[in-house]
Amino acid sequence: MTRMMNVMTAGVLALAAMTNAAQAQQARNCGPRDIVVNRLAEGYGETRQSMGLGANNSVIEVFASDDSGTWTITVTTPNGLTCLVASGQAYETLAEALPAKGSDA
Repeated sequence: MTRMMNVMTAGVLALAAMTNAAQAQQARNCGPRDIVVNRLAEGYGETRQSMGLGANNSVIEVFASDDSGTWTITVTTPNGLTCLVASGQAYETLAEALPAKGSDA
């Protein structure tokens, strides 16, 4: 029984450490929206290219720079906290036509 308790305790401690690490990671990648948008503009020349409404009324935005090709996807929660979700290079703007209604695209 003691071995089982030690294993359970180790599992709980590992879970707590992972949770703390995830919270620390999130804290580094999130901030007030105006500060995040300003850093994307000043640091990377990125401006908002598109946006949409996500789960729980979160706003999803894509920022990109036509000059450098960098891009960033953010999620802003209703309380104004903006988090970086993904970023990369080689951004391209596409203007593809929608398929005709009734056709399988």
